Amino acid sequence: MARMVPYTASIKPTVEELRPAYARVSIRDRRAVRNHLGSVHAIALANLGEYASGLASLTALPFDIRGIVVGLHVEYFKKARGPLVAESASRAPETVDGPVDHSVVAEIRDRDGDVVARVTTDWRLAKR
Repeated sequence: MARMVPYTASIKPTVEELRPAYARVSIRDRRAVRNHLGSVHAIALANLGEYASGLASLTALPFDIRGIVVGLHVEYFKKARGPLVAESASRAPETVDGPVDHSVVAEIRDRDGDVVARVTTDWRLAKR
């Protein structure tokens, strides 16, 4: 993964579970992903959510379909501290004949199970 997507590798994500249309990914709270407020940086959270949604989305698709991110929306609910887990489930569109836009959500939770952020990734899907 680090060779294919070096920026995502910067947060050192761990894939906890991956199956078709579902991903659970975690990161540790460490200095390299923190902001000046002592919590996990907003962009590290966006990166984690986009990664989880990407894994869920791309594993839901047939091999002849590819996707690219065309939009990203992040909602922040509380300061993110400690270990964090992003979960995402995707449902592939019934058909992809031409370019199709498809949104996938990832929720990021802290050790108490509280949602600290929600990332919605907009994918443009098309045949390879």
